[in-house]
Amino acid sequence: MKKFIRQYGIICALLIISLTAFVQAGYIKVKAILAQHLLSNAWEQTLKDGKPHKPWSWADTYPVAKLEAPNQDIEQIVLAGASGRNLAFGPGHVLSSAKLTEKGHVVLGGHRDTHFEFLQYLKVNDPIMVTNKNGEKIHYKVTGFEVHHIEKDTLYDRGDNQITLITCYPFNTLETGGPLRYLVHGQRVRSES
Repeated sequence: MKKFIRQYGIICALLIISLTAFVQAGYIKVKAILAQHLLSNAWEQTLKDGKPHKPWSWADTYPVAKLEAPNQDIEQIVLAGASGRNLAFGPGHVLSSAKLTEKGHVVLGGHRDTHFEFLQYLKVNDPIMVTNKNGEKIHYKVTGFEVHHIEKDTLYDRGDNQITLITCYPFNTLETGGPLRYLVHGQRVRSES
């Protein structure tokens, strides 16, 4: 009887641990999806009056752009700043890169298991669009991919009319963070108002 109880206890403990991990992973994805709805509302207000609007009252960031990858059916609101806290809710604009209203090298970051999971499926010449706060839609085409080690490699300015999307690498791993980053580079092809 004690052997049965011990085995039953081990099975229950394993089930609880598995269920907890499953719920936690689901929570992260649900939070990311729900946040995009709140961010969309704030983004629409920004497009109307050109001013930053917080998506919720305690937010320390605000939407600055809309990112689209039509071949992957992706539409996401981009936040000001790429801190870990911001990236939990959406992709973030790396503030040390060019402003989204300029023609420099724009850098956006996102988590590989939520908003930037689609980066692994992009191909050379795939379109990427970014709509800035002025309503200008900037069209890019993917030109290449790189894997960088954050302690050994530096991200260099690629010049005007460039975009780089960055996420952790490799995809589909249990290790969080890690030293590798996956970079998707794009060249501006046109813009429209």
